[in-house]
Amino acid sequence: MYRVVKAPAKINLTLDVLRKRSDGYHDVEMIMTTIDLADRIHLTLIDENKIIVEVTEGQVPSNKQNLAYQAAQLLKDQFSITSGVKIFIEKVIPVSAGLAGGSTDAAAVLRGLNDMWDLQLSLKELAQIGLQIGSDVPFCVYGGTAIARGRGEDLTFLPSPPPCWVILAKTPRGVSTKDIYEGLDLNNMRSPDTEGMISAIEKKDFQGICRRLENVMEPTTFLLAPDVEYIKESLVRFGAEGTVMSGSGPTVFSLTMSKAKADRLYNGLKGFMDRVFVVRLIGGRQE
Repeated sequence: MYRVVKAPAKINLTLDVLRKRSDGYHDVEMIMTTIDLADRIHLTLIDENKIIVEVTEGQVPSNKQNLAYQAAQLLKDQFSITSGVKIFIEKVIPVSAGLAGGSTDAAAVLRGLNDMWDLQLSLKELAQIGLQIGSDVPFCVYGGTAIARGRGEDLTFLPSPPPCWVILAKTPRGVSTKDIYEGLDLNNMRSPDTEGMISAIEKKDFQGICRRLENVMEPTTFLLAPDVEYIKESLVRFGAEGTVMSGSGPTVFSLTMSKAKADRLYNGLKGFMDRVFVVRLIGGRQE
C-alpha cells in the first residue's frame, strides 16, 4: 500500500513567552496558522518489521533522530504493529526555519499511518501521541488556526483568517532556539495584543491582523542574527502590509491580499537572497 500525505508549514501570527517553568520549558501563548508551503510524505507499507526514512534534504537526519521516524515508531510500539514502513520525505519547507517542518512531517506520518494501518484513531488521539514527539506536533496534526498555550500543546481553535498571500524569506544562517530563549528578558517584553488578534481574525479584519503581527523573540534573534532584522526592514521598505518573524526564526514573512504586491515583494527579496517563497494561507483544519 502506498500513500502521499501533505505536510503544511505553520507561521506564528503572534508569539508571547509568559514565564519559565520548573521543568525548564517556557509557557507560551501564540496564534498559529497553516500555509500552503508543504513537504510531501510518501508512505509505503513493507512486510519487513523496520522503519526506513529517506529525505531529499541532506541536513535532515534519516535515522531515529528524525521526527517522522519517531512518529512511526510510536504507532508501531503502541499498537504492536509487526510490519514496517518506508518514509520518503520530499522536503520543501526550509530546515530549522521556525516553520515546524519536522513537526508537520511527524504529524503527516501519524495521519497517514493511522489510515494505512486502520488504527481508527481520532485527531485528538493522534495529537496526544504527537505530543510525545514535540510541542508543535499536536497543532500540526489538526492544522488550521489556533491559540497555543502551555508549551504549545494546549490548543483553542479559531476561524480561518481571510485568504491572503504569504511571502516568506529565510537566511542561510540558522539560529539556536535554546540561545534565543536564554537571551529573553521576560521582565521587559511588550506582549502582543493577542485578544485584539483573535478579534481581528474572527471579524476577518485583514488590516487589523497585519497591525497586530508581533513576536517577542524578534529582538533577541535580531541581536544574534542581524541579517534577519535586515530582511524584515527590507520587506517593510518594499511596502509589505504586515511583517513579522515566525517562531524563533530565522524566517520572516509578510501578508498581503494583492498577488501583484506579493510578486513585487518576492522580486525585491530575490535580488539579494535565495530562499524566498510566495504561498497562500490555508487556515483550515484537517478533515
